[in-house]
Amino acid sequence: MIHWLQHTTGGLLTLAAVSIAVLLVLIIKLKLEPFIALIVVGLLTALAAGLPVGTIVGSAQKASDSLLEKGFGSILGHITAIIGLGTILGSILERSGGAKVLTGALLRSFGEKRAPLAMGVAGFVFGIPVFFDIGIFVLAPLVYVAAKQGGRSLVLYAMPLLAGLSITHAFLPPHPGPVAAAGLLHVELGWIILMGLACGIPAFLVGGVLYSTWIGKRIDVAVPEDMVFAEEEGEKEENPPSLGLVAAIIAVPLVLILAGTFGSIWLPKGSALAGVAAFIGTPAVALTVAVLLASWLLGLRRGFTGKDLNELAAKSLRPVAMILLVVGAGAFFGAVLSATGIGKAVADSLHDAGLPVLLAAYVISCGMRIAQGSATVAIVTTSGIIAPTVAQLGYSQIQLALLVMAISAGSIIASHVNDGGFWIVSRYFNLTVPQTIKSWTALETVLSLSGFGVSALLMAVV
Repeated sequence: MIHWLQHTTGGLLTLAAVSIAVLLVLIIKLKLEPFIALIVVGLLTALAAGLPVGTIVGSAQKASDSLLEKGFGSILGHITAIIGLGTILGSILERSGGAKVLTGALLRSFGEKRAPLAMGVAGFVFGIPVFFDIGIFVLAPLVYVAAKQGGRSLVLYAMPLLAGLSITHAFLPPHPGPVAAAGLLHVELGWIILMGLACGIPAFLVGGVLYSTWIGKRIDVAVPEDMVFAEEEGEKEENPPSLGLVAAIIAVPLVLILAGTFGSIWLPKGSALAGVAAFIGTPAVALTVAVLLASWLLGLRRGFTGKDLNELAAKSLRPVAMILLVVGAGAFFGAVLSATGIGKAVADSLHDAGLPVLLAAYVISCGMRIAQGSATVAIVTTSGIIAPTVAQLGYSQIQLALLVMAISAGSIIASHVNDGGFWIVSRYFNLTVPQTIKSWTALETVLSLSGFGVSALLMAVV
């Protein structure tokens, strides 16, 4: 029995299935923190597979070569600075009033009839540097005002905004899910940005425009009067930043990262220009530049003190700790699957069954999302599970980026009562639970299927 479990394809696949099932039970039934559950299941899987204790945890004298430390360290060294800097950038943009400037300009440009589309574009653009829930907190009051002025259902204005925020959260850096997946699957972030836009924009048009318009006309939700009053009568930003400045600061890190990615392809290797492009295009460097610009142009030059910026950064970084722990534990779990040979067994089985890896990755991600609710956990866990398999296939960078998009698409399907975002949407937009399921849960499913469909089409032609 032990030999079968540790040394045969059927045994290794059984071990993988049991490991994932135990992981879900710990997270869903026992309410264990995901990062603790991932460590526990990773350790138990490694022991069940017969890996030596020294390989798993090292020794008292030296643990740096262990799966536990290498699993955590390899990914956290890659993403910690990126996620931290991205979080600080988003908090400065939010605190300076940049979000209101951006949304107000879009509402004026699109006009009252196209205000729902303007809210969607605002969510998509502002969602690049800020987390999903922060985007809701900042932009929800503007949705209330737009819906009140338009005299139509709040759902018609809220769903496009949520679609934009959800797409950027799942598909684009510096959000933790795609950044972690890029690290686990060894993809350059420039390709993640390009494929994220290529898959995310069509998904946004289908879900955030077509479906949101359809459902917004069928669910009539009034705007809470007290919320509109708070926005209209509350304190106004006395000296808001210009639209051009806000847009430029959001664009800086994306442009620099893309310059680094394509500079390495187009510029002569070893040249000074190639070196400059590689340096400024390093994600941590690109985001550092953006944070410094935002700190000066949106902070110090507008009356913020150094102490204000320090406090803002400290406050915004507090929620990041749990995200990093989950990502590190997910990487450890993936390292265990690789070391045990489970990855190769899965790859062989997928090949024999004729099931494309892209579809398998999407299905796994969907299952993780539906089971435990967190998009980031779904992306990280699925990437860890699929990484050992992908290592056997020799995918190009663009193919790996599309695989990340499939995983990201799966991570947003069918948001329901085990997802914190479900309750934020319900609370902020005055929706009952059935209304939230009909609008938000269905929207997430449309976005997921659309994003996966585009990634599958692109994978077929690259």
